[in-house]
Amino acid sequence: MPRLLPILCVILSLAPSLRAQDREDALSQKEIEQLRDTNRMPSERVLAFVRFLDDRTETIRKLSTGPRRPGREQDIHDAMEQFVSITDSLEDNLNEYGPRHRDVRKALPKLLRAIDRWTSIIKSPPDDDAYNVSRKLALESIRDLREDTEHLIDEQKTWFAAHPPQKDSEGNVIEQ
Repeated sequence: MPRLLPILCVILSLAPSLRAQDREDALSQKEIEQLRDTNRMPSERVLAFVRFLDDRTETIRKLSTGPRRPGREQDIHDAMEQFVSITDSLEDNLNEYGPRHRDVRKALPKLLRAIDRWTSIIKSPPDDDAYNVSRKLALESIRDLREDTEHLIDEQKTWFAAHPPQKDSEGNVIEQ
């Protein structure tokens, strides 16, 4: 038992970096660049995540409705895993924007509409042991994202009603 303790400590110390690696693997280099480019524009960043998730669900839709080919179930599994990873990253961003009162009001209704699309597409492939667990995780992440988004919409309405954003001389909102 004493010999296992150092090994367990090493494994546990690697767990956060392994999860971060999964998130990076879910995004292409082009998508990572898009996130970097939108780093200071919260609404645009949220919409970038929506596009990435739309891409993954479109992949799932095509795989499940297209011609049957070898490895299809594993490809659906992989796309669902990527979907969960990207959803987790989006949720992390939303959780950061809320307390900092970053204005994402324009993106949130679009996010809610996208959530409805994603839910129906994630549910559409027939049952298969190769991806049923991934599908369940994807649906749970969608549910959590919906709850966070609805909560953030309410928070943002209240906050910005009490603290209207400042505008420049041309009427453009000044980012804080």
